[in-house]
Amino acid sequence: MKITLNRINDDFLFECTNSQGNSILLDNTTQPGAKGVSPMESVLMAVAGCSGIDVVSILKKQRQEITDFKAEVEGERIPVDDAKPFKSIKVKFLLEGNMDPKKALKAAQLSFEKYCSVSKTLEPKVEIGYEVFVNGEIVQP
Repeated sequence: MKITLNRINDDFLFECTNSQGNSILLDNTTQPGAKGVSPMESVLMAVAGCSGIDVVSILKKQRQEITDFKAEVEGERIPVDDAKPFKSIKVKFLLEGNMDPKKALKAAQLSFEKYCSVSKTLEPKVEIGYEVFVNGEIVQP
């Protein structure tokens, strides 16, 4: 796996491109007029995308009908020397459709405990939690 990063303006705007030519823009979002996401926001996006792929894949294999899928991700940061890494990340899955809520919860559990490489990479230092809502109702374990 390899990406390339190219600076595309005189400030902090970078284009990151993968081997298939797909790209995202990264920028210093503390500056006015930022055109991309911050690197730390991209980490939250990666958690959402990785776990989202897992959850959808698992539910599709179980023939569950997903009519809408969203995730909201929040990260809490703490100062460590001059950096501010994540202390914790919380993912909220919002699913709509004709599905067994317990299967949706189990899919999220499997993602974070077994499959999501992004959260597994962060997990030794970052506490990652999640909630699952199906058709507007929270799914309790």
